[in-house]
Amino acid sequence: MEDETTASESGQQWDPAKVGAHWQQELERAQRYFKSWHDRCVKIEKIYLDQQADQTSAAKRRFPMLWANTSVLQPAVYARVPQSVVERRFKDAQPVARIASELVERNLAYTGDEADLDSIMRAVRDDFLLCARGTVWLRYEADFEPLDMGVEPSQPANGGLPEGLPADGIGAPLPEGIADERVCIDYVHWSDFLHSPARRWKDVTWVARRVPMTDEEMEKRFGRQAMTSRAADGAAGKKGESQAERAENEGKTHIWEIWCKSENYTVWIADGAAVALEVSEPPLDLTHFWPCPRPAYGTMSTSSLIPVPDYVYYQQQCDEIDLLTRRINKLTDQLRLKIFYPSGDGAISPAIEKAMRPENDMVMVPIPEWAAFTDKGGSKAIVTLPIDEVQKVIVACMAARKQLIEDVYQITGISDIVRGDTQASETATAQRIKSQWGSIRIRDRQAELARFARDIIRLAGEIICDQFQPETLMLVSGVKLPTMAEKQQVQMQMQQMQMAAQQAAMRAQQMGQPPPPPPEMPPQLQQMMGQPTIDEVVQLLRNDSIRGFQIEIETDSTIEPDEDAEKQRRMEFVQMVGGFMQQAGAMAQQSPMLVPVMVETLLFAARGFRAGRQLESTLEQVGAQLSQAAGAPKPEPQPAPGEMIKLQTAQVKAGAEQRKAELGVAEAEIEHRATVEKARGEMAAQAIDQMRSAQSVYQWAGRTA
Repeated sequence: MEDETTASESGQQWDPAKVGAHWQQELERAQRYFKSWHDRCVKIEKIYLDQQADQTSAAKRRFPMLWANTSVLQPAVYARVPQSVVERRFKDAQPVARIASELVERNLAYTGDEADLDSIMRAVRDDFLLCARGTVWLRYEADFEPLDMGVEPSQPANGGLPEGLPADGIGAPLPEGIADERVCIDYVHWSDFLHSPARRWKDVTWVARRVPMTDEEMEKRFGRQAMTSRAADGAAGKKGESQAERAENEGKTHIWEIWCKSENYTVWIADGAAVALEVSEPPLDLTHFWPCPRPAYGTMSTSSLIPVPDYVYYQQQCDEIDLLTRRINKLTDQLRLKIFYPSGDGAISPAIEKAMRPENDMVMVPIPEWAAFTDKGGSKAIVTLPIDEVQKVIVACMAARKQLIEDVYQITGISDIVRGDTQASETATAQRIKSQWGSIRIRDRQAELARFARDIIRLAGEIICDQFQPETLMLVSGVKLPTMAEKQQVQMQMQQMQMAAQQAAMRAQQMGQPPPPPPEMPPQLQQMMGQPTIDEVVQLLRNDSIRGFQIEIETDSTIEPDEDAEKQRRMEFVQMVGGFMQQAGAMAQQSPMLVPVMVETLLFAARGFRAGRQLESTLEQVGAQLSQAAGAPKPEPQPAPGEMIKLQTAQVKAGAEQRKAELGVAEAEIEHRATVEKARGEMAAQAIDQMRSAQSVYQWAGRTA
């Protein structure tokens, strides 16, 4: 951080002193805006944890209504970690989008496990039920290591050289590459989150969270100069803290991380300090700008974003329940047997006292003055304090308290959950009706936490798509994809093999030999050529406008699941595929031309099943092979060995008869030619005779003339 100004990459400069003064005013204004809600939540949290100030023996006699209601609602609104589902926007044959969805889904599952998303959601759930607001914050972290200059280094996340490396590289440290990267999901306590006063979340202009940092953490994050500008340990920042909070924050400084959407920058400032520690552009380029999802809100009005805790609506009933509980306990203390007996009767009083001692279960007590004892009526010598009236008052107080508890159940909706409990002896319809009725009052709360979990996973998915390197995507997901260079290299090898095969075929043809068989591609190379490259997948993930998938949460993933739900989905898919294959097999034998249509129909049905995603690629490969086999000409069936001998014999006979017929045709042709020649000779002889006769007649006529 510079002394006077802080410059961004775009050239914009900010004055840390002016920025710090401005944001101290904004933080104080927001704290005043949320003060009433903050004070109310502090009291509610103390009641929930039984940490009230009046911890006398009489005040401790309370009915833990808030804790009991919260314990009932906790598993009802959230019970297990959300399951992310990354689907293609259009469920058709898109290999690149399908592989990208699979990569992102597996990276999200790993991120949720590493960040312990379940414990974070449980903490948000408790804040949501107690204070009507729960919040988290997402960060991107990367570990760097020096790269070997002999190997071409991979580009950092920002696409440029590491900070501090000159353009010429002379006298500079070795460039660093990303060794590990991750998405961090931080739980933010309800008291450590602020935002600008607004009526709706889309009108919020800035959000902030408070982070306690030690001196070492501040020096590592902001440098040594930050230690001089941090706020001193003032009493204003620690006012109202409990003893446990003071012990937790001892030796730490509260730092506010502020994201301002209207100014498009982030600010780090110590609580109470006049100068900002750091002012910079947002480290993440997110779609909705905020590094946190919209908080999980409980009851709110349309006039502000200040939520109302549920305990407010039945706090008076709880106070009356506590009052009746203390009264019942006091009256219960009065349920003691108190006996009065005369003290001036000589030997009778010690005998009565000995008989009424608690340790004497069954004793025989001698009474010297028996006559005096019997004159007073025996039992009339002892008078007990009446406790029947006390018992009636206790019963009345318990009835009143029970009615108040029922009123609280009606207000909170817990009575519906109790009515929704089912028994094993009930029918399935009755259990389904009870389950639907039991969850109708808390359905909105379940939907709000499911929406909050979906927003968390969407933000994590966006950070993964924008920041993660291709190597990290494949390493975490376990999916190995070829690069564009590897695929081009394989294509060049196949082209060379094909050219060599063509040349070998030409040489064999010139030599009069049969051509060699064409080269076959190894199965591994075939699989590589059929997969999209990691470059295509990363290009799709980096582009927000053409990103071909959307992140969703299973509808019932955050509430208590049905044990047979997954089995039922898989059985439905297996039954669908089995029935379809049985019908399609008969149709394919009759009409092979329908095989491509049936393959596309099967893929269309399989893409609609969550359980069918793992088999989709296999079904596509098998479908392509079936379609190719159906379009190829069918080979003629091979006859049996006996039929083969008969066929060969028939072929020999047919060949002999054919040769005999050919000889007959040749003999007939020779005879025909001889006949034609003979006829020609006879015609020539006749012509000669005619010519001679004509010549004789001509000579005779001359002589006569």
